[in-house]
Amino acid sequence: MVSMARTKMSDEEKIARRSVRDYLEALDASKPRRGRKRTPESIAKRLEAIDSELVGASALKKLDLAQERIILNAEAATMDDTVDVDALEAGFVEHAEWFGAQKTPPITYAAWRDVGVSAAALKAAGITRKS
Repeated sequence: MVSMARTKMSDEEKIARRSVRDYLEALDASKPRRGRKRTPESIAKRLEAIDSELVGASALKKLDLAQERIILNAEAATMDDTVDVDALEAGFVEHAEWFGAQKTPPITYAAWRDVGVSAAALKAAGITRKS
C-alpha cells in the first residue's frame, strides 16, 4: 500500500482559499430569499404574540412556540451583523484566478457564475470565459 503524504498549504494558499471561501459565503448569505423580509419590528411583534399564545397552550404547542422563539431571537441577534462584501470581493479579485487555476480540473468561468459571482468581479479577477 502506497502512502500519499499530504503537503502542507503555504500561508499564501491559506489566504487565497480563505478569501475565496469568505466571498462565496457572503454572496450566498446575501441572496434574496422568498417571502416577506423580517424586520426587527416584525420579530418583536411575533415574540410578543408567542408570549400571549403560551398562556393556555398545550404541551406540544408550547414546545413549538419555544422553538420558534429561539429561532427568532437568534435571527434578531444576527440582524445587526453586517458584512463588508466590497472588502471580501477585493480579496476574491486578488486571489480567485490563482485559486481556480490550482484546482484539478481548473475552475471555469461558468462554475464561478453558477455559484453567484458577478461577471464584473470575474473580469476584475482576470477570469474570462476562455480561461
